[in-house]
Formats: sequence, C-alpha cells, structure tokens
Amino acid sequence: MNTNRVIIFDTTLRDGEQSPGASMNREEKVRIAKILEAMRVDVIEAGFAIASQGDFDAIKAVAEVVKDSTIASLARAAKGDIQRAGDAIKPANSGRIHTFISTSPLHMKYKLQMEPEAVHQAVIDSVTFARQFTDDVEWSAEDGSRTEHDFLCRCVESAIDAGASTINIPDTVGYTVPDEYHALITMLFNRVPNIDKAVISVHCHNDLGLAVANSLAAVQAGARQIECTINGLGERAGNAALEEVVMALKTRKDHMPFHTDIETELITKASHMVSTVTGISVQPNKAIVGANAFAHESGIHQDGVLKHAETYEIMTPESVGLKKSTLVMGKHSGRHAFKEKLKELGFTLGDNAMNDAFKRFKDLADKKKEIYDEDIVAIVDEESRDNDIIKFVSLQVVCGSKVEHQTAELELDVDGELLSTTAEGDGPVDATFNAIMALTTDTQHLQLYQVHAVTEGTDAQAEVTVRLEENGKTVMGQGADTDTLVASARAYVNALNKLMVKREKTAPEAMAV
Repeated sequence: MNTNRVIIFDTTLRDGEQSPGASMNREEKVRIAKILEAMRVDVIEAGFAIASQGDFDAIKAVAEVVKDSTIASLARAAKGDIQRAGDAIKPANSGRIHTFISTSPLHMKYKLQMEPEAVHQAVIDSVTFARQFTDDVEWSAEDGSRTEHDFLCRCVESAIDAGASTINIPDTVGYTVPDEYHALITMLFNRVPNIDKAVISVHCHNDLGLAVANSLAAVQAGARQIECTINGLGERAGNAALEEVVMALKTRKDHMPFHTDIETELITKASHMVSTVTGISVQPNKAIVGANAFAHESGIHQDGVLKHAETYEIMTPESVGLKKSTLVMGKHSGRHAFKEKLKELGFTLGDNAMNDAFKRFKDLADKKKEIYDEDIVAIVDEESRDNDIIKFVSLQVVCGSKVEHQTAELELDVDGELLSTTAEGDGPVDATFNAIMALTTDTQHLQLYQVHAVTEGTDAQAEVTVRLEENGKTVMGQGADTDTLVASARAYVNALNKLMVKREKTAPEAMAV
C-alpha cells in the first residue's frame, strides 16, 4: 500500500442525508453515487440499511450499479443491523460493513446505559459477526475523541483482532482541536500493538468549524482514511467537506506530502448535484465550490489577478471543474447541439429525459434571448425527477392589485392520476401552495420560502427553495422556471416528494457517528 495515499470515504448518502432538510430517494442516491464513482471516491457509504426499506433498497441499488468504488452500509453493534447491512451490500463488487458503538463515558452511561465491559464485548461480537458477510469491516468508536485513552486502546486492539481492517476514530460532536486530535491518533499508534494491521480513519464534525483542520492533523499523525461529504453536508454544522480536504492536500503538498486519487475536475459538478438533490444551497463564500470562491471584487485584487492569477488564486478554477458560462445556445440551436452541450456539462440523459429536457430548452429559448449554461443545468435538474410520485403539470394564477381574490388553478400528476383544483390565498404564492395541499396533504408546515435568480437579467430563471416540516422532520425542495410562481410550485412539489421519502425512515438510536 502507498503509505502517502489518503483513502477518501464519502458519506454524503448516509451522514449527509442526516442533515436537517436533506432526504434522497433511491434514484437520487444512485445519481450521486455515479458521480462519486467517476470522481474515483474509494468508499461510498450509501446509507443505513436498518433505517428503512427505502434505505435498504437504495444501498442495494447503488451496490448494483457502482463497480469501481467500495460500497458501505452503516450498522449498529447489533446482529439485526449487521445482517441487514450485509444483505444490502451483497451485489457490490466490493462491499464493506461499517459497524459502531459509543465508547465515551458520557455516551456509555447516558445513551447506551451499558457498562464498559459490555461495550467492549459488543465490539468483539459485532466485528466477528460482520466478518461473516464481508472481509472488509470497519469499526468506529462513536465519540472517540472524548473516550478515555486506556479504554479506547483496548477496544481498538480487540476490534482489529476480531477482523476489522479499518478503525475509525470519530470526533462525533466536533469537540476536538487539531493538536489534540493529532496527539490522540499518535497515542493510538504508540500504544495499540496490532495497529499496523488496520487503516486508521477519521470522521470529523464541524461544530467548531474545525472538521477539515482536524482531519488533516490526523493524516499528519498517521491516519490514512478521511470520512467526508460533498459540500460538508451533514447533521448539525456538517462534516469535513470532501472538496476542502482534497484540494488542501493537492494544493499544499509542500507541507503535507500526501495525495488522493480524486478527479478534482468533477468537484463543481458533484457539488451542484448534491445541492440540487438535497435542496440545500451552497453559501456564496464556501471554500472551493462557493459562487465567490474565484470571484474578485476588490480593485487591488482584480489588478493583481489580471497581471498574474497566482497573486490571489492559489488554485485554478479549472482544477475543480469550474467553467465560465458561455452564450452559445439559443432558440435556433438543434437537438445535436443541445446534446453536445449536455455532454460538455457532464450530463448523460436517456431518450425520454432528453426529449423532455430539449422541449423545455426550446420553450425557455422562446422566452429568453440568452441561454446560459446555468439555465441548462437547471432544466436538467428538473427533468431528473422522473420517479417522483407527485409531478407538476400546469399552473394558472389570477392576481394583481385589482383582483379581490388571488386564485390558482393547478394540475398535478399524483401517482399516474391527473388531478386539478382551484384555490384562493392571501397572495399568488399562498394560493398556489393551498392548491397543492388541496390535492396532496396538508399536515406539513412551510418553514422557508426563498427565491433567487439562476442568472442575471430580468428574464432570468427563478430558482425557488422551500423548506417543509412535519412532526420534527424537515425537507428542502427546489424548482426553477422563468415564471416565479411555476418555480414555486415545482419547489413545493419537489419538497413533498422528499417528505414522502422521509416519512418512511425510522430513527434508530445511536445513529450518529
């Protein structure tokens, strides 16, 4: 094994999905898994098989289509969890079971309500049982950064003896700091006698904004797997961001002589896909993938960049797959040119999706003088929802200052049945959402409604984001159209489809890692 190579373990589909508002169905997980595979991610944690039938089916579907990455399923230290995980990854060319249990005094006493001896035995039993399904078993010490050193060393040694080939030491609550975490990993290498038989992994949360820094500190101490997510997605403040970890290692080889196998030119595409699927936007000043990451407004900075890019850019936009939007498409562009543009943007569509996307492109071209790459991406994102149970069909809204009642006439396709209704509201958006609820469900609560333009200009497509809440579960939905009300309807429908996925999921105890 190349001792300077860092294994990238992506948990966007599992830990990322635990982010409030994020929820992915089977088809969406497969889409994201395919781009992670194209990026040459080493391990894709596709879900938590015991959480729901939908999660199990999604892991299995990912395992069936991904050939070049290892597919992992999370499992608690329980035979039912491990059995379910083993069944889910069975179709994979390379499958891994990732089993875990809490080891910190706080977690053992209050969450598990188990004595340390019982936890230690559970470590041995769970890893031993997992080895019956696969030779690739990863064991995690949940809340490892707050675990007593003697007990942690004992559990790690026993997990390796039981057959774990990867040992993960998570900073589950984002509590540690880089020098402390470095010392923890160093301590394990110094004290665990069989540590050379396993890869040491780290899984850092970002509660103090230190997830990436802690991950890199651990690598410098000898860890060789980093668990991370696209856009840093994850519960609470999120996880270490894959794009930041990878580009830090690539950019600062002088200080960190390590490397990954990631195809960094696909980072921007992956970031956009995850944002679209989850409905969680990337903040403009986000490192690597934010809209402002390569933008320069200061006159001094602009002057420097124009004279020599490296004065203010430590990496090139092209290195992360960022391409300047071009104005080469319009209403006279044909199907072949449109297909080539999709290929240039990294999209491959089936015949039906291609036909639908091309029709929407031509409709948009009749409304807009200039078609940007971002417009086309928004169209493709909309057409990627073929498997949704609820689909938007049409909307007609009557509104304005002279209208006494704002009304919306709406048509939806609900599980193959065409339904229509008319509803009133305090405004055109309220009327539209009332119409959707009349045709579907009204148990959800609207927490957020947000509109922004995909591109510049008064004819820009509007991209709408909505957040729905139901019984403590939240989902995000997005929709795009030149008509803001149509975009609003699409966003709400998208969120409803995600809520249906969320309703299936249970919340097993000790789900976090």
